[in-house]
Amino acid sequence: MINLYNDYSVVLNPKLHICLPVLNESENLPKFIDALEKQSYTNFILYICVNQPDDWWNLADKRFICEDNSKSLAYLNTLENLQIEIIDKSSPGKAWVGKKKGVGWARKTVMDRAADNGALQDILVSVDADTFYPEHYLQSIVDVFNRNQDIIAHSNPYYHPLTNRLAEDKAILRYELYMRVYAINMLHIDNPYAFSAIGSGMATTIKQYKRVGGMSPKASGEDFYFIQRMRKTGVVSNYNQVKIYPQARFSDRVYFGTGPAMIKGDAGDWNSYPFYLPELFAQVKSTYDLFNKLHQKDLETPMTVFLQQQLKRDKLWASLRKNHKTKEAFSKAAMELVDGLRILQYLKEMQKANQQTDEHNLLNNLQFFTTFDTAFKNDWKEPDDEASLLSFENMKVLRDLLTELEYRMREKESLKKK
Repeated sequence: MINLYNDYSVVLNPKLHICLPVLNESENLPKFIDALEKQSYTNFILYICVNQPDDWWNLADKRFICEDNSKSLAYLNTLENLQIEIIDKSSPGKAWVGKKKGVGWARKTVMDRAADNGALQDILVSVDADTFYPEHYLQSIVDVFNRNQDIIAHSNPYYHPLTNRLAEDKAILRYELYMRVYAINMLHIDNPYAFSAIGSGMATTIKQYKRVGGMSPKASGEDFYFIQRMRKTGVVSNYNQVKIYPQARFSDRVYFGTGPAMIKGDAGDWNSYPFYLPELFAQVKSTYDLFNKLHQKDLETPMTVFLQQQLKRDKLWASLRKNHKTKEAFSKAAMELVDGLRILQYLKEMQKANQQTDEHNLLNNLQFFTTFDTAFKNDWKEPDDEASLLSFENMKVLRDLLTELEYRMREKESLKKK
């Protein structure tokens, strides 16, 4: 086997703290542990938070999850080959009470515990039990931080394997197309929030984790908010030679994300995951390009009216000018104000005026991608009938083409001087 990691000198041998939340994962845990035991990089400790609300023990429709978590705890306590710390937030009397519950709290709990136990230069690696990690994944994370001394966090490339269950496969392909089109457009406009945050593929040093105050325990989307907060602090890496492979499955364990999106999509509702048109991203770029001039005076931007409504103030930039005297400081503050969440909200608001079909909007994006990427232009064949774009067979082909395009763009971004 060719060693992909022998073209530079590794200067650090950090301890990795693997942080795993577990809920209803007894079926996936053995496969996850097997992948972890096969990792080429072995200087790590695994922290696991098995969790669910305490009152689920008394709910007929939730007790099966509690019993599954008990199976997970029993299995984990038999393991001898790995250094593991188990945090039991599942057994009766030990589980979540009140508002402290959900994957956000579980991920925060394991990451906080790891941060308290490790050294500042150690790396926190966020993982999920339903994700496959190739044998060089942990080594690749160490290499990412060694090669990029200026980064403060990493968001890893991903790819959802198909399941051979048609409903799940159609749903995940459609959802991943949404994710790819969004990411490609954000990368194309060189936006600082051009990342696809997934909890199973995040990493940061303990130093940087403590610097931002740790993980915010969101009920859903904790991964997005975490990477966004890291990006406001410094550079986030998006590129890695080694992809991770999250499982595609219908799941309502969180309020939004892959599982709930697949459930809604399977029912025919993709309204929350449309294909935003490239011109909307161009409007975001035009707004960002005016930040330096806005330091001197108010100017109309494509996002002005939206931001005034969202922030409930007419003078958008006055307070930023008052608190940030230099052009550089003002621009950074403006970037933090018009963040990834605000951009997504803007796109959703502007999308309301779009009466075209999903297929038409997707085709518009694909045609646009051919204008700036030669490989995509050569590989993608425009269909005679746009209605066939979202057929199962075409989505499989298109998902791979867009994955390759996004991957090329991630790599190109990683080579830029930050």
